[in-house]
Amino acid sequence: MINKKTDHPRGSKKLIGAWTLYDWANSVYSLVISSAIFPIYYSQYIFSQTNSVIIFNFEINKDTLISSVSGFSFLLIAFLSPILSGIADYIGNKKIFMKFFVYMGSLSCIGLYWFELETIEISLLFYTLALIGFWGSLVYYNSYLTDITFPKQTNIVSARGYTMGYIGSVILLLINLIMINFYESFGFSSEINAMKSSFAIVGVWWLGFSQYSFYHLPKGNKGVKIPRNIIWNGFKELKKVYKVIRSSKRFTRFLLAFFIFSFSLQTVLYIASYFGVSEIDWSSSSEQTSGLIISILLIQIVAIGGAYIFTRLAQKYGNIIVLTFAIFLWAGVCLYAYYINTPSQFYMIAGLVGLLMGGTQPVARATFSLFIPKTKDTTSFFSFYDVTEKIGIVFGMLFYAIAAQVTGTVRFSVIIFMFFFFLGAVLLTRVPRIDKNMLA
Repeated sequence: MINKKTDHPRGSKKLIGAWTLYDWANSVYSLVISSAIFPIYYSQYIFSQTNSVIIFNFEINKDTLISSVSGFSFLLIAFLSPILSGIADYIGNKKIFMKFFVYMGSLSCIGLYWFELETIEISLLFYTLALIGFWGSLVYYNSYLTDITFPKQTNIVSARGYTMGYIGSVILLLINLIMINFYESFGFSSEINAMKSSFAIVGVWWLGFSQYSFYHLPKGNKGVKIPRNIIWNGFKELKKVYKVIRSSKRFTRFLLAFFIFSFSLQTVLYIASYFGVSEIDWSSSSEQTSGLIISILLIQIVAIGGAYIFTRLAQKYGNIIVLTFAIFLWAGVCLYAYYINTPSQFYMIAGLVGLLMGGTQPVARATFSLFIPKTKDTTSFFSFYDVTEKIGIVFGMLFYAIAAQVTGTVRFSVIIFMFFFFLGAVLLTRVPRIDKNMLA
């Protein structure tokens, strides 16, 4: 059956391809800006001469500054996402909201080219808008999963999306690293200018490739008159979805387990580089820098295999069983990480993290989408998934900061997250399994 809102039938290769390409488009932000090049630029260039900055007459430590701005951005997304999702479902056009966040985020990435200490306030505004654009677009992107696939396709399509993201982000990161290391050959006056240009390239990549997705994804309603009480109607849509979620053991138990293991997963990924810097015995600073880059690439590459291995297992043994198994393995990785000291052990951990990251993320997303009943309010449903993840990230970062402050070491914090992973796995065992009728 042809969906009237798009030229492509549900489950078609072109429609699925357009959806997965958005992961290719946006994942370069999470790798280049969040994990690899921007953190190095921020720490080693912006704050090369000082560890703090004066903002609005307050002296703030550089690490406190970036973590506080990031935490505020996640809280803002958590607040806005459900409201905008309800409005998107009410007017029947989520694409216009997705476009807004994509354009805001990608153009702000280009703006990071001018990130300087002398203009730190406007620089942090670009950083904030880029982060909000990236994470804000994902709730609409994720909600398309149930619109474009049949249940039996959901697991493999979710994995394909993440895989496209892993591949695309690695390709652009390698291009950027070559450009930075051989900056003169590319016409840059310095390594720093090459770094700054890489941020702009991320924005152009994100903006450019997303156009294909926008062209082929379901168009939504057009010419809808926006009533004066649109926000109130958005809340009504949200309230209706909340009642469904609240009355379902499957939803409530899964979201509680997801909150626990998601904030643990995201925080472990966040502190991985800090762990590598402070807890691993590198022979030199240059080996440390190259080692961290290698580990980041290793995580992304191994994640490709993890996505397909765990997706196939989920198809055979069931999503909840496989997801529970993966979370138990996360706890084991945290225990192993506590005892490592050498670069080779750190690379081993990176490989395991990549395998489990690739396995956990697509299966978790697919599992939640399979719980959603047949409805047009898919964005509102995914906004609860999105808010759970964002609040979890804030909670995890706060918990890590407290644990690091009390213990004085990153190493001990991984043991704490080991227990949270274990708790998340136990909570998952209480979630009703997906029966075969839901996959028909």
